[in-house]
Amino acid sequence: MDALLPDKFLQRMKNMLKSEYSDFLAQYEKPPVKGLRVNTLKCSVEKLLPLLHCKTAPSPFSPVSYYIADNVKLGNSPLHHCGAFYLQEPSASGAVTALDVQPGDRVLDLCAAPGGKTTQIAALLQGEGLIWSNEIVKKRSQILLSNIERMGIRNAVVSSMSPEALCPKLQGYFDKVLVDAPCSGEGMFRKDPQAISEWSEEHTKACMERQIQILNSAKLCLKEGGVLVYSTCTFSTYENEGTVNEFLKNNPDFELVDCGVSFGREAENMPQARRIYPMDGGEGHFIAKLIKASPETGYTPEQIYSINSRDKNCVAAVKSAQQLYSEIFNSKTTPNFTVINDKVLIPPQSTPALDGMGVIRSGVLFGEVKKNRIEPAHNLFTAAKPEELKSTVNFTADSPQLNSYLLGEEIAVSSDLKGYTAVCVEGITLGFGKCSNGRLKNKYPKGLRKVK
Repeated sequence: MDALLPDKFLQRMKNMLKSEYSDFLAQYEKPPVKGLRVNTLKCSVEKLLPLLHCKTAPSPFSPVSYYIADNVKLGNSPLHHCGAFYLQEPSASGAVTALDVQPGDRVLDLCAAPGGKTTQIAALLQGEGLIWSNEIVKKRSQILLSNIERMGIRNAVVSSMSPEALCPKLQGYFDKVLVDAPCSGEGMFRKDPQAISEWSEEHTKACMERQIQILNSAKLCLKEGGVLVYSTCTFSTYENEGTVNEFLKNNPDFELVDCGVSFGREAENMPQARRIYPMDGGEGHFIAKLIKASPETGYTPEQIYSINSRDKNCVAAVKSAQQLYSEIFNSKTTPNFTVINDKVLIPPQSTPALDGMGVIRSGVLFGEVKKNRIEPAHNLFTAAKPEELKSTVNFTADSPQLNSYLLGEEIAVSSDLKGYTAVCVEGITLGFGKCSNGRLKNKYPKGLRKVK
């Protein structure tokens, strides 16, 4: 493998690592590490691990992150489909651990796709506060949204805008901001040969310029005393320590603080930050944590969701949504709804004003307005807990009926089940169908179905 690595990259790593260089090179003769992170919004560690039927080992990067063997394939597992876990290289969870998210925080994940760190943040929020996930690339933002839905997150806003356009509109709003910046990807070399072919010294310097631009946007969003975590998956000192030092030089109101973690090792001439190398049990990451001392002007008001009484279509849609909600859920009270075009949403409890923010989703998609009715959305059920629902059917992960459901087929169920019914795996919501006469009409989205 080392024969494929760029000579200039190898020389730089040799100068940096000195006596550890040979150990570093030896890691490239081994397969990349693989792992998963338990989604505690849907499942406990104690419940999930025995259901996986594979060997796992705890990682040092997050209390709910585990190593799995290179030959273990879990992407098609029903437990993955239902959002019980997220497949994630273990050291990728370290940045969010350093961010130290608490329930009720307002958190911005500025470069969020495909969603590993966003979904980790959401689990730590425990349904309280807000996670705003932004991804500039439209196609990647749809992957991000799909993962947010799968993991059952209710308090997310998803947007697709450049940091330069988005951040000035969110001045001083967030308690914590994560910038997992686009980078040269040197930490991906072991598992992504394309990252090797795209590497050059010029590219690392161009990445640094872009990273500083993103940080200069991100800083606007933080309130006084807010926390900014900057992370990359590269070894380049330009993009890591160099970017942080350049940002601090031009922003004296920010202070570099200790990451508060013990994994990895001290960064180059920057003991507060952390580096993770392959010999540290990961692929390759850098993490720095900064605190903002000064207040930001331009407070963004809370969004108040209301329906314009003159808009008869919206009023009718909300009434239909309230009726449908009472048919599906046990709760005697209905949530607030908002109607955007033909979509009915259950928004997070509070958000900043969303106009002009490139928002593609706010909260949970309840359903779609059809002629004289509302068709419930897949997201409504992925975000629900079985005990909240009136009608559920539960299968074991190895059930043939469950496999048929994942293939998009109609399945036999108890004749007692009527109407919209959640389909669950080991007590975890996966999707839904509509029951009648002992049959469940499949509503699992075509784009998510297994292929025979």
